[in-house]
Amino acid sequence: MTAYRVVQWATGTIGVRSLRAVVEHPGLTLAGVYVHTPGKAGRDAGELCGLGPTGVTATQDIEEIVGSGADCVLYMPLVCDLDEVCRLLESGANIVTTRGEFHHPPSMDPDVRKRVEAACERGCTSIHSTGSSPGFITEAVPLVLTSIARRLDSLTIDEFANLSRRPSPELLFDVMGFGAAPAEFGEERLTHARTSFGPSLRLVADALSLPLDSLEADGEVATARHRIRIAAGELAPGTVAAQRLTVTGRHAGRPLLRFRATWYCTTDLDPAWDLHDTGWHISVESDAPLEVGIRFPVPLDRMAAVSPSYTANRAVNAVPFVCAAAPGIRTTPDLPQITATLS
Repeated sequence: MTAYRVVQWATGTIGVRSLRAVVEHPGLTLAGVYVHTPGKAGRDAGELCGLGPTGVTATQDIEEIVGSGADCVLYMPLVCDLDEVCRLLESGANIVTTRGEFHHPPSMDPDVRKRVEAACERGCTSIHSTGSSPGFITEAVPLVLTSIARRLDSLTIDEFANLSRRPSPELLFDVMGFGAAPAEFGEERLTHARTSFGPSLRLVADALSLPLDSLEADGEVATARHRIRIAAGELAPGTVAAQRLTVTGRHAGRPLLRFRATWYCTTDLDPAWDLHDTGWHISVESDAPLEVGIRFPVPLDRMAAVSPSYTANRAVNAVPFVCAAAPGIRTTPDLPQITATLS
């Protein structure tokens, strides 16, 4: 078995889980760790992810990473830095990233795409965006489900997340807008939905030879009926307690692919919201119709601790396939089915 040398770039919630997976993976060798927090620099990688000493210390020097001889970098920062990405690719390191900028190359800014592809050519490397959502549920699963069809009328992916026990006030209140006045829920959230999930829908449609004519995004909210105490804090009556974002891709004038996210902090809502437990539901209307439910069998108070694995593990498992791929921006249909090497 080839032992791929891997660097973990960033050690946030997903990055720490990814780092641990690399250290424990039978076919990967940790070659380096890049961190953004000064207090993490110089610390052993094992200390950062709750394991014993690895002999690999974290750094804030990109040149140390470039000089590590890594086959692949697991690139997981909060913000994508194009200079970093191109420097790594040019150095000969492939990239698997949980950033969403590279899911569908034709959707990228043409100048950015050209620059990244040129870096891949110079380094003979590839880059691949993946994760749980978007990624696994918006690309890998729909492509598998439609493989037994000859006609597709529509495909809808519903994502449900009960966030009532998520102890992350910055995420829920500052980023997602829970606890805010309904009027504050506007175009910014819709733009986020379009840019996060639209490229996956376009990718699947292209792969099925049913390219999308347009992408639409809309959203709605439900408000708290009374004061609600959740793990992240309090929701006042009349503030946003649930939100539903829908991205719809149209082909030949009709809705073809739809991603619908329903995120909620209480189940005390109008029954019309039709809430489900945390997980996914996929509905395929075709000559081979399907209804598929995927539930996360995890207690709500443990969901925050377990859920990062869904995103991090997909990226780690993709490393050998991305390293073997032809140079360029590689998408889910470009790669073989991701098969995990389990320990």
